[in-house]
Amino acid sequence: MTIAGRHKAAAVLVALGVAGAAQAQDGPPSEWLDKMAGAVQTASYEGTVIRIQNDKVEALKVVHTVTDGIVREKVIVQEGNGLEIIRNGNEVQCILPDKKSVLVEEWNDQSALFSSLPAGDIRFGSEYDVSIVREDRVAGRKTVLLAIRPHDEYRYGHRIWLDMETGFPLQTKLISQEGEAIEQVRFADIKLGGNIHASALAPSMSTENFRWFTQPKRTVTPIVDSPWQSDELPAGFRVVSTHEENLSARDTVVTHILYSDGLANVSVFIEPASDRKIAQRSSVGSSNSYSVETGGFSVTAVGEVPAATVEKIATSMRPN
Repeated sequence: MTIAGRHKAAAVLVALGVAGAAQAQDGPPSEWLDKMAGAVQTASYEGTVIRIQNDKVEALKVVHTVTDGIVREKVIVQEGNGLEIIRNGNEVQCILPDKKSVLVEEWNDQSALFSSLPAGDIRFGSEYDVSIVREDRVAGRKTVLLAIRPHDEYRYGHRIWLDMETGFPLQTKLISQEGEAIEQVRFADIKLGGNIHASALAPSMSTENFRWFTQPKRTVTPIVDSPWQSDELPAGFRVVSTHEENLSARDTVVTHILYSDGLANVSVFIEPASDRKIAQRSSVGSSNSYSVETGGFSVTAVGEVPAATVEKIATSMRPN
């Protein structure tokens, strides 16, 4: 091929790429978010995930199926102690090969990979802006990159790469106020759909001689009203649920109030103050917590939000 011919071919490829990006941007971002929500709830897949948090890089082997609404999943950490997580519905087994132990606990709707993805009813325009940035590629598949940008310092930003065919999130980044990636999850390879045999979800080792520990189940009592509320809640946050939890390990009833702006969630736990020493502030990855004592009660706010958010909410909680 002549130089002129190569230039012409390159121009055609560029034009096709621009056309593809324009086609991806034809629909509003909300349609892509709806498509993503459906894919996360129903997709079966297996692959390798790279997770980066606090400058620590780890590789995970993931097998995930959804059958009749029941999630079954196996996650194997490829470094360190080889932690293996086996999920069957709400029951989760955390297998620690180096300690020859298995911890059994309950997870409800918690996700090992996608805990910070936006809900379908997120109210963009007041606290966030969302836009389609460009067409890209992740794990060898065509994707659409969405940017979610907050209006203030009380929430993180997000970048989400969605598989163009299915809407499945192939890469996510949590973005700080300074524009840096706090945490990111990216599929290095993935097989979406297809039949996954039950054996692929079984533990990869025998746990016959392991010690088993079962976390005490929480007794949760829904309550309609609580005397506690924040008198200085960051804009956009509202009460999503309020209930009481009986923590049998401490024989203590804790009031749990969940606040959300449709994307960011903050849990507030309120219990009678005790002599037990608590850390005023702590941080693990993208999650921050802040604790304070007020009126004979211990109040702790925790969530995947900036430190300023949990401090503002915890220190502003008051009983009526």
